[in-house]
Amino acid sequence: MTTVYDFTVTMTNGAPKSLQDYKGKTLLIVNTASKCGFTPQFKGLQALYEKYKDQDLEILGFPCDQFNNQEFDNIDETTQFCQVNYGVTFPIFAKIDVNGDKADPLFTFLKDQKKGLLLKNIKWNFTKFLVDASGQVYDRYAPTTEPSKMEQDIIKLLS
Repeated sequence: MTTVYDFTVTMTNGAPKSLQDYKGKTLLIVNTASKCGFTPQFKGLQALYEKYKDQDLEILGFPCDQFNNQEFDNIDETTQFCQVNYGVTFPIFAKIDVNGDKADPLFTFLKDQKKGLLLKNIKWNFTKFLVDASGQVYDRYAPTTEPSKMEQDIIKLLS
């Protein structure tokens, strides 16, 4: 597998979704959590999505419960929480693991392409991967990076 487009992920209803459907778009792929100190970043992510979705930016949210159990057990609670509290309209997918033996293959690929500051593993919720329109990982951003701080990189990839 050479690009993110080679992967299939799982939608909240359990159906498979090929990332081929996003071919040619700039992607921001984020492991999210509903009960985390970084959860307010949903507001900034949604703002970026609204501003650039018509220029082929897609944000893909992947709920993860690996860090202090900060995600709802029921995926419907997660999606409702995101919509009601932050107005999220970008796609939220099924809950996944991002580290360990059960890590989702997409996140294994993303981590292999861009390691963190000290480690390959994801350290916390809201680690973000920016992917260019050819499906290559452009950069990785720490959980502490506010979405607005990625805007110049997004603009560069969209132009």
